[in-house]
Amino acid sequence: MSENIFITEERIEGADDGPLAGKTVAIKDNISTEGVRTTCGSKMLAEYVPPYDATVVARLKEAGATIVGKANMDEFGMGTTTETSYFGETDNPAAPGHVPGGSSGGSAAAVAAGEADLALGSDTGGSVRCPAAFCGVVGIKPTYGLVSRYGLVAYGNSLEQIGPFGETVEDAAALLDVIAGSDERDATTRSEGDDANYADAATGDVDGLQIGVPTELLEGADEGVVETFWDAIADLEDKGASYHEVSLPSVEHAVEAYYVIAMSEASSNLARFDGVRYGHSGGYDGNWNETFAKAREEGFGDEVKRRILLGTYALSAGYHDKYYKKAQDARAWVKQDFDEALTEADVLASPTMPVPPFELGESLDDPLKMYLADANTTPVNLADLPAISVPAGETDGLPVGLQLVGPAFGEELLIRAASALA
Repeated sequence: MSENIFITEERIEGADDGPLAGKTVAIKDNISTEGVRTTCGSKMLAEYVPPYDATVVARLKEAGATIVGKANMDEFGMGTTTETSYFGETDNPAAPGHVPGGSSGGSAAAVAAGEADLALGSDTGGSVRCPAAFCGVVGIKPTYGLVSRYGLVAYGNSLEQIGPFGETVEDAAALLDVIAGSDERDATTRSEGDDANYADAATGDVDGLQIGVPTELLEGADEGVVETFWDAIADLEDKGASYHEVSLPSVEHAVEAYYVIAMSEASSNLARFDGVRYGHSGGYDGNWNETFAKAREEGFGDEVKRRILLGTYALSAGYHDKYYKKAQDARAWVKQDFDEALTEADVLASPTMPVPPFELGESLDDPLKMYLADANTTPVNLADLPAISVPAGETDGLPVGLQLVGPAFGEELLIRAASALA
């Protein structure tokens, strides 16, 4: 077993029958499970036990799945390596001594290590696709609104979606079948997934598929990653697909726009964790402002504090228009570029991550390096589009993922295309 995959291993049995009967599922520890600790990888919520199930958890139970534990994660979903967790780092079972990616690293590692058949993560800027690529498994980031966020502890509301992991595309798609669809408790959900059958779409038929390759998402990528990516494209060509280059000029601003928006939303969302309403209190007495500050100083890790401070600054008087408004303008530009590119191709393809998995500890002292590693994944969240990461091969013995991006609610097309590789 890879080190430190689960924060808690309480077992929850599902219904006696259903489409996932006999399947085991690991749940990222920011998704509420009734009666089972949900910590978000943070000291702030180390003892928090939700009184209700997230919609996706309720649907898993109804489908007959057995939940085998809550998977480790970067604290409050803030990280690309699963090293910011209060409970310690998770090793990569596919590349020991390397990170499993993040922030859903525990979920991907559970599938890669065979500790669970399936897993759920959440993807705010690549947090399903990054660990899927680093651990050599399949991860799907659904269209915004396809899967209910009710019961997901919020980091960046306008960006995040719960998504499935599986060893194969068909496995991940079968899990998506169960969790997708409208939910009266989440007004952002849509009905497009109510009657879908995503697993049936995993036919592997790519004959005539037009693939667009955004040149900007290859620039600066590791040479071995690029070579592995092109080998996977060649494999798809052999099966009847074709590719041509497309351009997404706005993506050079996507990482900056993403982090301004995500950190701003985090600043607001995490204000509730004050030691009174939720979270670590420290047992302090006296002035509320002092006890509030002490509780948050002790309860949050360095990366969470960094993002809260930057988000608060971006939203402050005099800086809102300079940073947050410009980031939202850039977001609209990114979406426009993706929509235009998808009129020229059925799907877009890129390496999921521009680099192979970092060694454990390699990026902890360089937050900017960690942020820039999200260059290929964050634009998809800004555009509210679906994407999937599938294993493309290896470079120097380390896993490489191929990312496919499709039109809004085009999950069936993505699953069909991706299943030709996995």
